[in-house]
Amino acid sequence: MCHSLFFVISDPRTKDWPFIAKPYQVLALLALYLTFVLKWGPNYMKNRQPFNLDKILIVYNTFQVFACAYLFIQSINVAWGWDYKWFCEPVDYSYNPKAITITKLVYFYFALKVIDLFDTVFFVLRKKFNQVSFLHIYHHTGMVLLIWGAVTYLPGGHGTLIGVINSFVHVVMYAYYLLSVAVPSVKHSIFIKKHVTQLQILQFFWCVVHMAVIVFKTDCEFPRWTSALFLPQNLFMLVLFTDFYIKTYIKKPKQQLKAQINGSVGSQKNGT
Repeated sequence: MCHSLFFVISDPRTKDWPFIAKPYQVLALLALYLTFVLKWGPNYMKNRQPFNLDKILIVYNTFQVFACAYLFIQSINVAWGWDYKWFCEPVDYSYNPKAITITKLVYFYFALKVIDLFDTVFFVLRKKFNQVSFLHIYHHTGMVLLIWGAVTYLPGGHGTLIGVINSFVHVVMYAYYLLSVAVPSVKHSIFIKKHVTQLQILQFFWCVVHMAVIVFKTDCEFPRWTSALFLPQNLFMLVLFTDFYIKTYIKKPKQQLKAQINGSVGSQKNGT
């Protein structure tokens, strides 16, 4: 069964590509990632000062901005800005130039998701352990696995819009990260953080709607079973990000304001 799953029904155009040909490679990579960010890294940094990675982060975030912008623009130029249908687009498994280009773009997106794992590595080396949350690790690990599946079985078609939207969001997100390193005052801007989070929530909402379409559109030739993978993932992320947004940008300011009011009233009662 495993041979059939990984070698017979997989896309012959991508099955020999690095990290696609042998499933254990991507699983080993994720196992190494999880072991480092959850155990090895924290243990190594336990009695050490945080590394100053500002120069590395400027290069890394600049690369991410340009790489994600390239992927977004190419995806619009090749597919979604032209003849791709928004409500149902089958996968073209042929070897015509356009189909191959789209397949390569999906693989490039997968490569970017692997590179994204360095986000967590940098958090650990800078001792930003509060950033290494369940939400963060789940999102990064899940994206690598899902896009590996896309390259292996469905490198094109309806599901690629998720990558297009995500690439645009990442342009904004990594531009913010870049500015927060280059211009420290940006890092403390609640206004920017709030709107970046809103953009991420909007992203997951649209991805849920987009993948739900093929559940109800029974004549769509894009495999309906993919919704069983992409819908729960995006719904879960939508719930987690919304919960984070409510706690951070709605409840927390109210609690802080209440504390300030109570403190002010207390001071007046004490005659100070």
